[in-house]
Amino acid sequence: MNNQDIKNLKKRYFIWLYKGAKEVFDKFERKFTQLDIDKDILDEMEKELLGSYLPHEKDALQKYINDFEKYIENKEKACSELRDQEKKINPEFIFSEIKLNAVEKAIIKEIGKRGLEEIKSLYEKEMTERILKNTQTH
Repeated sequence: MNNQDIKNLKKRYFIWLYKGAKEVFDKFERKFTQLDIDKDILDEMEKELLGSYLPHEKDALQKYINDFEKYIENKEKACSELRDQEKKINPEFIFSEIKLNAVEKAIIKEIGKRGLEEIKSLYEKEMTERILKNTQTH
């Protein structure tokens, strides 16, 4: 096996390691980032509801707003449970962040910052394609 073959094997292993570590970490983090977006969307919907509809329309639409508020409340509760377990930080959450950081450092050490950026880009592309593919069938 020549040096390029070894380099390719290492790179593929780093891609696999990064993907696994990032997916676990994202499982936690996405809920927190989604909350900010959900709250902004709720604010916009409430503004729209206040000024644009007749009273009988507002009553019917308010049910959907209330359902979305409940959805956000449930997500907030789930987020706090992910991070905190009886006032202790969730060890799985901490470990996922530590592992992702360690994998990123190993990638930089072995194939450089550009290698890490390429792997991150490949991961982001795959996740985006997965989302687009899943939403096309629904």
